[in-house]
Amino acid sequence: MSHRTIHLFRKALRLHDNPTLLAALKSSEVVYPVYILDQRFLTSSIRMGSLRWHFLLHSLEDLQANLKKLNSCLWIIQGDYEIVLREHVRKWNITQVTLDDEIEPFYKEMERTVQVMGKEMGFEVFSLVGHTLYDVRRIVELNRGTPPLTYKRFLHILTVLGDPEMPVQDITTENSQKLCPLPEAGLDECYQVPCLEDLGFCKEDVSPWRGGETAGLQRLEEHLKNQGWIATFAKPRTIPNSLLPSTTGLSPYFSFGCLSVRMFFHRLSKIYAQSKNHSLPPVSLQGQLLWREFFYTVASATPNFTKMVGNPICLQIKWYEDAEKLHRWTTVRKWCQRSGMFLRQEGWIHHLARHAVACFLTRGDLWISWEEGMKVFEELLLDADYSINAGNWMWLSASAFFHQYSRIFCPVRFGKRTDPEGHYIRKYLPMLKNFPSKYIYEPWTAPEAAQREAGCIIGNKIYVQQKGFSSD
Repeated sequence: MSHRTIHLFRKALRLHDNPTLLAALKSSEVVYPVYILDQRFLTSSIRMGSLRWHFLLHSLEDLQANLKKLNSCLWIIQGDYEIVLREHVRKWNITQVTLDDEIEPFYKEMERTVQVMGKEMGFEVFSLVGHTLYDVRRIVELNRGTPPLTYKRFLHILTVLGDPEMPVQDITTENSQKLCPLPEAGLDECYQVPCLEDLGFCKEDVSPWRGGETAGLQRLEEHLKNQGWIATFAKPRTIPNSLLPSTTGLSPYFSFGCLSVRMFFHRLSKIYAQSKNHSLPPVSLQGQLLWREFFYTVASATPNFTKMVGNPICLQIKWYEDAEKLHRWTTVRKWCQRSGMFLRQEGWIHHLARHAVACFLTRGDLWISWEEGMKVFEELLLDADYSINAGNWMWLSASAFFHQYSRIFCPVRFGKRTDPEGHYIRKYLPMLKNFPSKYIYEPWTAPEAAQREAGCIIGNKIYVQQKGFSSD
């Protein structure tokens, strides 16, 4: 039977290595590419700040443009996903709905709803894995039905599975004839990409990052040109204070599915094959993709993964509840403060800056629950991800995976070591731009004359020193 299909985009906002969409094209007489923008569902499931919404809208615009090049279109439909889907299944006489297989509980619940709707309305539901390197359920099966809780054990299981499957062919003019054609009169306005103001955000709240498959591929290709850097990349040696990302900066594109992790993995393999000596997991670029896969695997088989209570792998800790300290979290130490400012302005910070900020909030200084920090990152980070965000916060708070409480970042010493002149602080905390380098990480130690000369009196423009912080 040749189907009339709605392909539901959720993540995987791309035309390269999109196995579910490719399968839909092979099994259908017509495929309607659809993105249901259910703002109520998204905001109840995910904390999304304006920068992430902006990145998502960019990504939808880019997908729309790429589909138009194939004489098709992306039907962006706002409203309750269940109501919208029912309406368009009837309107287009749909016999199949395809969507990527996801691991998040809220997406799993959506899939169950679509399955029930399919039985009721008489359409089939089909899905394939497209957002991870492997089907993570297979990894859990090989670990006797439980998720591997160490990276070493995880890598051992992968030796049984072998390399991830190769990417499928891109969607091009040769294989896209079954995509529904662009209406002659163009798409009605109700099917167009909305603007930030339509969603209740200020139009000034824009991200400096351009979302979408096209921008992601351009960034990826620029990095792959530097094969020496790719081959010798080691995550701990990258620079958290660099004014430009010293890592790839690809994580937002993987998070939204604008880039395929399988494609990147195999492109890296080709470069490694041509290099006599290349870095290895866990610090290599492939190692970073495998860390992502590790957290996806654990999250897929762990109930209440984003919470402490009811989470079987998480230590149950009596954290402090202090709203004032939480509010002032990123404003106490200068290295942490400028990381917080960078996060709010750019939607991205280096992984070591994330480590320092997380350590400061939890086991290092304030003893406030990792859940609170996770929520802030979920809202502000462009690459915020259900599995990776929660997994890293549990790790950095020593609640799971890692339990060496005494290994604590000192924001002052760490900042001095990685950016002794304080260039990053001067950019993101302009009130300190004229401070002498000698005092920029501990401005409260500067003589009053130096403070006046720099035009910033401590206790007036910035918070004063607090006692009892980590010093390791």
